[in-house]
Amino acid sequence: MNIDYRVDTKRLADYSFELGPIRPPSEAYSLLIRATRNCPWNRCQFCPVYKGQKFELRSADEVIRDIETARSIAEGIKELAWKMGCGDQIRSVAGTIYNNYQYNSSVCNVALWLWAGGTSAFLQDANSLIMRTPDLVRILSALKQNFPELNRITSYARSKTASRKTAGELKEIKEAGLSRLHIGMESGSNLVLSYVEKGVTAKEHTAGGKKVKEAGISLCEYVMPGLGGRKMSSDHIAGTAQVLNEIDPDHIRLRSLHIRQDIPLWSKVQSGDFEIQTEDEVVGEIGKLIEELEVTSELKSDHILNLLPEVEGKFPEAKRACLDTINRYLTLPDKQRLNFRLGRRAGYYERLDDLRDEYKFRKVDEVIDRLKSEAPNGIDDVILQLKASFI
Repeated sequence: MNIDYRVDTKRLADYSFELGPIRPPSEAYSLLIRATRNCPWNRCQFCPVYKGQKFELRSADEVIRDIETARSIAEGIKELAWKMGCGDQIRSVAGTIYNNYQYNSSVCNVALWLWAGGTSAFLQDANSLIMRTPDLVRILSALKQNFPELNRITSYARSKTASRKTAGELKEIKEAGLSRLHIGMESGSNLVLSYVEKGVTAKEHTAGGKKVKEAGISLCEYVMPGLGGRKMSSDHIAGTAQVLNEIDPDHIRLRSLHIRQDIPLWSKVQSGDFEIQTEDEVVGEIGKLIEELEVTSELKSDHILNLLPEVEGKFPEAKRACLDTINRYLTLPDKQRLNFRLGRRAGYYERLDDLRDEYKFRKVDEVIDRLKSEAPNGIDDVILQLKASFI
C-alpha cells in the first residue's frame, strides 16, 4: 500500500514513548508500556539482559504520560485510515506503518498492536510488581481508561516480590486491571537457585506463586531445563516439580538453557565447574520433569530454544502425549536426531513430524555432509551459533 503522507495531519513520526528491551514471546502483539527500567536484582548468572544497567522506578505520572502518547498514536493511525478511505478497517494501514522505516519503535509498536486487534498490553521491564501498589494501580487504571478495549494486561514479576505483597494489595492490583503475571521461576531447587544467584528460595517461589493465584491473577511460571547442568540435574528436576505441584500455576513455559560467552555463567563453564548438557540430555530432563508433574497447568514450549515445540498441552490430559513425543525423539537413530537438531535450529523443521518431509531431510543431510568435510566440530558449532542468535 502506498500511503499519501500529506493526509498524515497528526505527524505520527513526531510521537514517541519509552520502551524496554524485552517482552515474553506470548506478548508479541501487546501494547508495550515501560513501568520500570531494567531489573532490581540483575545478578542471575544465566541472564544477559540488563547487565550494567541501573534499575529505576519510573513515576506513575511519567508512565501515564506515555500511555496518553500511545493513545495519541493510536488515534492518529485510526484518523489516517479514515482519511485514506479505509474507515474503521485499519489493519492494512497499521501494517504498512509497522513496516515503514520512517517511524520510530513507539509508533511501530502501536501499529503492530492495532494490526493484531489491540486488546492486550504488557508492562515492562523485569519486575513491575515492585512498584508501590498505589502507583501501579494508577497506571493500570490509566491504561483501562485510555484503552477501554483492553481485555488483558500482563507484566513480569519476581516470586520474592509477589511473596512480600499482601493479599489485599494483590487483589487491589487485580481489580485495577492486571490479568496475568509472568514469573521466572527457572528452578525449584535451592541448590540450583543459589548456584545461579537467582536471589530467591523454593519456599519464596511457592509463597509468591500461591499468593498470585489466590488473588485471581493468572500465573505463568517459566522453567529453565538444563539450568542444573549435569551435576545438579536430578536436584533441579525434583525441586522444580515439587514447587510447580504446590503452586499449580495456570501456565508453565519451558525456556531451555543456552549459555553464550557474554553470559556470566560462561565463566563457570570455562573453569569446568558447570557442565553443559547435550540437547538430547535436556530433552530427557524435560521428560523426567513431566513425569513428576501433578498439575492442571497449560504447558507451553513456545521458544525456539526448546527442541521439541509440540511438547505442550493442558495437563493432566496432555501428559502422556508429551512423554510419547519425547520418547519418540530419543529413540530415533543418531543420524535422524542430528538431522532434526540442525534442521530445527536452521528453520527447516517446526515439529518432529517434519522429519518425514524427504526433501527437507535430504537438504539438511547435504548441509551436514558439507559441515563434516569442512571441520570435525562444524555441526555442533553451527547449532550453537544458531541458538545464540535466538537470545
